Amino acid sequence: MEHRDQQVLDFAHDHCDRGAWLVTIVAASGSSPRPVGSLLACADDGTRAGSVSGGCVEEDLLDRLASGEFAGRRVAQVEYGVSAEENARLGLPCGGRLTLLLQRLGPDDRPWLAALGTAIGERRCLCRSVDLDSGRTTLNDRQTPTAPQLDGGQFHQVFGPLQRLLLVGAGELAASLAELALAMDYDVLVTDPRQSALDQWTGPAVPLLQGMPDDVAREHAADRHSLVITLTHDPRIDDMALMEALEGEAWYVGALGSRRTTEARRERLLELGVSESALARLHAPVGLSIGSKTPLEIAVAIMAELVQLRRRGPAAA
Repeated sequence: MEHRDQQVLDFAHDHCDRGAWLVTIVAASGSSPRPVGSLLACADDGTRAGSVSGGCVEEDLLDRLASGEFAGRRVAQVEYGVSAEENARLGLPCGGRLTLLLQRLGPDDRPWLAALGTAIGERRCLCRSVDLDSGRTTLNDRQTPTAPQLDGGQFHQVFGPLQRLLLVGAGELAASLAELALAMDYDVLVTDPRQSALDQWTGPAVPLLQGMPDDVAREHAADRHSLVITLTHDPRIDDMALMEALEGEAWYVGALGSRRTTEARRERLLELGVSESALARLHAPVGLSIGSKTPLEIAVAIMAELVQLRRRGPAAA
């Protein structure tokens, strides 16, 4: 699965020789339809990739770009939603206000655009810093993602890899969870040591990895941008994945099961040598307690918990 930001950056890279603009939301207030950092690339031939509102802001902006309003400028800032009348005309949510950074791209921008795309593909974090006066872009390595921010005369935006979600167990719940996670821009993998379970997979087209769950977790979900969730109810499968994931760098490790099952699992893992500090990282029972019963409801509860945790802090942003 390709990162949405990478799609926009690749488009900008492919079109900057012939002229293009890279548009970024650098500030937002009220009910913004897209978060700060959202990207839109507009080529001079009228084609585009990405979105800053999903609506009429793009159409208005494209008209202004095509009219030559910003011709000859390397960088510009534009505000939308400065009045109730404009909100109504553009279809912005009530009180929504966006500040957009327009950056003119040319052949000299190809190296940093390519470097960002490469970093995302290699699951590394890289910070793009844009000087708001000159439009000059510089790149710096970062260890973890941070929220985009305006700092004096510069805008800083860290690009990182997709969150990789490894689901252990190829059942009905995994299928529902995979659907939701893909819609929320996760890179989803499903593993199960039972080939028969993989053969009966009814979920979306995601990589299905047959193998021992600890080996799969070690190979595919061992960095700080990864999540591992066990779903089989079979301790012989789930415990192997949990032992590996809890001692690794995955920022979220969750396990399906009741509170009684969770307590029994905890005792087993302690006997198997998992430390108390590692066990403290386990989210179990997995998901928010919203009274969910069906596979889709449980999947909603799990994804809701992930949203909640990611919005609270930078560890997995």
